[in-house]
Amino acid sequence: MAAGREDIMAADAPDPSFRYFPQDYRWSHGLLGALNSAPWGGAEIGEVNRVGLALRDSPGDDMAWFRAWAAQAEKLEAAGRARVAEGHRRSGAQYLLRACNYAQIGERFLTPKTPESDAAYRRAVANFRDAAANFSRPYIEPVEIPYEGISLPGLLVHPDAVSGRSGPAPAMVFFDGLDVTKEIQFFKGVPELAARGIAVLLVDGPGNGEAIRFRGLPLHHETERYATPAYEFLAARGDIDPRRIGVMAISLGGYYAPRAAAFEQRFACCFAWGAQWDYHAVWQRRFEALAARGNPSLSVPAHHIFWVLGVADQEAALAKLRHFRLDGVVQRIDCPFLLLHGAGDEQIPLAEAQLCFDKVGSRHKTFRVFTREEGGFHHCQIDNLSIGVAAFADWLEDVLQPGR
Repeated sequence: MAAGREDIMAADAPDPSFRYFPQDYRWSHGLLGALNSAPWGGAEIGEVNRVGLALRDSPGDDMAWFRAWAAQAEKLEAAGRARVAEGHRRSGAQYLLRACNYAQIGERFLTPKTPESDAAYRRAVANFRDAAANFSRPYIEPVEIPYEGISLPGLLVHPDAVSGRSGPAPAMVFFDGLDVTKEIQFFKGVPELAARGIAVLLVDGPGNGEAIRFRGLPLHHETERYATPAYEFLAARGDIDPRRIGVMAISLGGYYAPRAAAFEQRFACCFAWGAQWDYHAVWQRRFEALAARGNPSLSVPAHHIFWVLGVADQEAALAKLRHFRLDGVVQRIDCPFLLLHGAGDEQIPLAEAQLCFDKVGSRHKTFRVFTREEGGFHHCQIDNLSIGVAAFADWLEDVLQPGR
């Protein structure tokens, strides 16, 4: 499915999406990421607005960004822990969830990391785990996935009971993107999947979350090296149906998930939330724009790519990124495949998304493009996350049949 011609021709029309910092794409994208987590417990609009107001006069100052979000997180952490101590476990957990999300949203823009940012991140992870321990629905279990002699940190979100199902549940492995984490991913509709009877294994793979910050595991292009262990971790459990385990990922995950499904063909389905095709070419364009003093649409600072790849400079980054290409890969995909993409995605052009989709080998594939008129027009539906979640949750419900 492609976007309508009238939508493409309206590319210069006024943008109906919410931009808190009109002069700064990255900061607006980050604040939208906070706001659109609200339906799943990640934010409260008044709290986000307080942070935004404190930052109105300092767009681009990433230390100010970090400290404003960290301050809000610390307030909520204190309030949440006080409520838990008083015996009000559920309300305390709600505060701790927001504290985690705000701290991680604030920390994302800082590279290199600092002792201050590392401490904030550790508190965020602890706040999420402590929140999960204080509510039962969905039940969230911290887990470790064996990986090449060590392990990767994960969160297993257990499914709710579904009427008519008596056997093991279906599940999705959910990998991060370039700059998000397993905790942030939870607030991107995961409770909706659990409510429909689908388990979700959130994984900080190499280059993401705790794996890069505290375990020193840089990003690499062979996603199957950790996708297969994630699949086998779930398949070995008696409560998960090994025939109904799929894989999904967001943003740069539009490379991870298709690569995983292409080389680990036991996955029952594949969902790419935002397309990728040639990530080397993407960064080549970005570096050229930066050299020309342009303003490429990046969700994190440009130097973030050096850090996650474990390299020192642009030349070394581009050398590693030469392997991040999907031509010759997606043709191998045989399972049902879903691609969601915004017609106005600033980071990956719609034409590249169409090229990727056309090359996918599966006979059962769906391409859903969100238009300016309906919303979800921007990168990974950042301007209307709920309709993106509804689209993929419905598709997964049809494919995985959690009531079976």
